[in-house]
Formats: sequence, C-alpha cells, structure tokens
Amino acid sequence: MSSKNKQKAQEAQRVQKTPKTHTKSSISVYMKRYWQLYALLALPMIYLVVFKYAPMIYIQIAFKKYSIVQSVWEMPLAKNHGFEYFIQAFKSKDFLLALRNTLMLNLLDLIAGFPAPIIFALILNELCFSRFKKVVQTIAYMPHFLSWIIIYSLALQLLAPTDGFINMLITAAGGTAIPFLNDAAHWVGTYVGFGVWQNFGWGSIVYLAAIAGINPELYEAASVDGAGRFKKMWHITLPCIRPTIVVLLIMNLGNIIGGGFDRPFAFQNNLVMQVADVIATYVYRVGIKGLQFSLTTAVGLFQSVVGVFFLLMANWLSRKMGERGIW
Repeated sequence: MSSKNKQKAQEAQRVQKTPKTHTKSSISVYMKRYWQLYALLALPMIYLVVFKYAPMIYIQIAFKKYSIVQSVWEMPLAKNHGFEYFIQAFKSKDFLLALRNTLMLNLLDLIAGFPAPIIFALILNELCFSRFKKVVQTIAYMPHFLSWIIIYSLALQLLAPTDGFINMLITAAGGTAIPFLNDAAHWVGTYVGFGVWQNFGWGSIVYLAAIAGINPELYEAASVDGAGRFKKMWHITLPCIRPTIVVLLIMNLGNIIGGGFDRPFAFQNNLVMQVADVIATYVYRVGIKGLQFSLTTAVGLFQSVVGVFFLLMANWLSRKMGERGIW
C-alpha cells in the first residue's frame, strides 16, 4: 500500500473516532462554561417538584372516600369503581350552574379582553410623542397591580345603586339608577368590563415587544408605495405579530374552564349568584366550607383535564392553519 493510501486510511479512521470524543469534550466544555445557569435552574426545578408535582399524588382523593385519619393510600375506593364523586358532581344542579357560569364568563372575557391589548398596542405604536406614550403606558399598567378587593371597592364607590357616584349623576340628571352590581345582566357587563380594564395595559407589553421587532424597512417600503398608517397597520404590523397573537390565544383557550378565585368571589353577592357562582367559588363553598374534599377534588380534576383538552385542540388547530403553535 502506498504512503498516500495509508494516510487516507488513517484520516478515515480518525474521522470515525473523533465525533464521540469531540462530542464528549464539547459537552464537558459546555458544562464547565455554563454550570452557573444550571445551578440557577435548580431552584425553580425544586420548586416545581415540591409544590406542583409532588401534590399530584393527592389526585387519587377524587376516586376515594376521604378520611382525615387515614393516609391517601389507605383510603377505601369510592363506589362505581371510584367514579362516585364524578357522577355526584354531574348530578348536582349547583355544579352544572357553576360550570355554565365559568364557561360563559371566561368566553366573554376572551371575546372582550383578548383584542383589547392588541388594539391598545397598535394605538400606542402609532403615537409620535414618546413622553405622552410613556405616560399612557404607565397609567394603563397600574390597574394590573391592584388586588380584586381594591378594584371591587372602587366599583362599589362608583356603581352602588343608591350612593354610587355614577348612579348619583344619573339620578341628578333625571334618570333611573342602574343596578350594575345587583342585576344579573348588568353584573356580567360590570364583571367583564373591570376585567378588561385591569388586564389590557399589562397584556399589551408582549405585543409592543413583538411590534418593536418588526423590520422598519417594511414600513419605509410601504411609505414609498403610498400606504397610509391604517394600511401599514393592517398589512405589516398585524401579520408580523400574528404568531404572538396565536400563541397567546392558545394559552387563553387552555384556561377557558379555569379562572381565578379572587375576582368572582370579590364581585359576587346573593342577588347575582345565578351568574356569579363559578367552579372556583363552588369548590371553596362545597369543598372547604362543606368539607366535601373528594367531591371537589373530582371537580378540580375534571376542570384540569378539560383545560388540557382545550389547549391541545387549540394548538392542533393553529398548526393545521399554518401557525407555529406552542410546541
């Protein structure tokens, strides 16, 4: 064999051997360089394991007869192969009412609240005066940091039937006071309206960041072609931030049967319970105050499973429509 052929054979062997050694060395170099990042990641991972995943063992309470003196592993299985409390929930008029109210209020929140931060971000993007823009942004962000108890106190001062500021103005002008907080239809509008008011400013941050990443040459080219502000917004800004809109829409659809506890609990009263009682307040009233832990655990498990289903369906539809989705 000639010297040239020997060299080629040695190089081929070297190429076959080097990837493994190179991969091992690159991984070790990478870990030595970035181990601090993984050390920082350890704390949130421990938090997730301890407070999110470990408590999942108590999901089995939904399928067992709860006993305070027994561990979750010793509790006897409920009737109907463990599905007794799921059947009991769906036979309960209170739960079905809470389920209907949850879907209705969250759907109205989505319809009214989801476009609001997009529109606000588009308007802010068109403002020329930077100082005025910053002031408007700051004022719009502030309600996000108020608790729902404080917001309800403001609503009570403004919308109370007799001594609310707005109803006092209406009656002083010769009109009839509007029961914003005592009538079911008016209460739903008030509930959704304050939800939009609290969240639209904070929600616009993501869209403003997406708008800031758009190539300015696109706007310059559109200006050369004679496009006005509205056409630039419609044909450049909205298509460029569409992936962000889709991702946030998917995340909101995943929460269509969820929702927090503090907002409906703060706003509800005995006169509007037929539209104000949602799953979160039902679980609090029946589970914590009524001590029916197995029943409300079953309700919570049902709520989580349906939420995951909505999330998966929304992601699947977005990918079918050509969008990226969330995974």
